[in-house]
Amino acid sequence: MKKSFLRAKYKELRLDLSVETIEDLSLQIANQLLELPIWDYSFYHLFLSIAEQKEVNTEPILHILQGKDKNVVLPKTDAPTNKLVNYLLTDTTVIKKNRWNIPEPQDGIEIDTGKIEVVFIPLLAFDQWGHRVGYGKGFYDQFLAGCRADVLKIGLSFFEAEEEIEDIYQSDVPLDYCVTPKYTYSFNKS
Repeated sequence: MKKSFLRAKYKELRLDLSVETIEDLSLQIANQLLELPIWDYSFYHLFLSIAEQKEVNTEPILHILQGKDKNVVLPKTDAPTNKLVNYLLTDTTVIKKNRWNIPEPQDGIEIDTGKIEVVFIPLLAFDQWGHRVGYGKGFYDQFLAGCRADVLKIGLSFFEAEEEIEDIYQSDVPLDYCVTPKYTYSFNKS
């Protein structure tokens, strides 16, 4: 299926989810993550959820990371360049919503992408090959292209994999894993 069709389909499916269902499924996703071999790293990049878009709630993941004393890196969008600027989450980090209702750090200690070892990625849909459909702005593809080659890329989804996304671009960066409430998909080629 084409990205535009999948984007519309999964936005609609998410809008049908209740707040209670989102909370329950998000907790199941966080519990599934605990089974992955990803907890020996130091720097974890985590998106903060857009409640209005009914995204996976990443608060349980944030609590896990903080409980394991990990460095949490939060993105801030730079709309003119379609780039993400990444800041270390500290006790003094001020979070505010931007014009797209994305909660973001206002400033702080900027972290070089080369330090980031694990990235949790928002998405609308993904396929059995690790390709994903986002909102179409390319923020994450551009960000991931600048990360180190061995960075772990983990998608989070309420829904299971599609068979195949047909219109993949050369600049699309595939996932290493995608975690849903029931399954963990591994796309590692090794």
